[in-house]
Amino acid sequence: MTAGSKPSFFSLSYFQHFIKFGVVGAIGVVVNEALLLAFLQSGFGLLYASTAAIEISILSNFLMNDLWTFRDRRSGHFAVRLAKFNLLMLAGLVVNAAVLDAGTIYFGIHPAISNLIGIGAAFFLRYALSVRYAWMRIEVVEEGSAAAVPGQLDPKPASS
Repeated sequence: MTAGSKPSFFSLSYFQHFIKFGVVGAIGVVVNEALLLAFLQSGFGLLYASTAAIEISILSNFLMNDLWTFRDRRSGHFAVRLAKFNLLMLAGLVVNAAVLDAGTIYFGIHPAISNLIGIGAAFFLRYALSVRYAWMRIEVVEEGSAAAVPGQLDPKPASS
């Protein structure tokens, strides 16, 4: 990479973050599925059970992503990062819940299977929003000033 060039979409750094995000997501799937089934067994309605399970898995995913996946990209206060991440993940919650609802109610698919389909449908949206907006890298543009670089994984040019 030449001085001043941005890392490629296909860079090692990009794939490391993507793989870590996927591992965290897999753990989140287990959390989500277990809670969904537990809430349904406890008598919660599908909408309430799915919304609660998704939200709790979003919070657990935030903690794991913040501490591990995007540790090198954190900036600002923890509460601000959490609020921003949770707000961004609402788009994924809507997609996930809509697919779960449609699959279960209209197509007769078991809720656990519909939920997995919904999680898969929302995965890439959640990743794109996370990289682009939740964990933006701050790059020093000129001495004394900084600019957010959405989606940039490694602003430092490679050494020659």
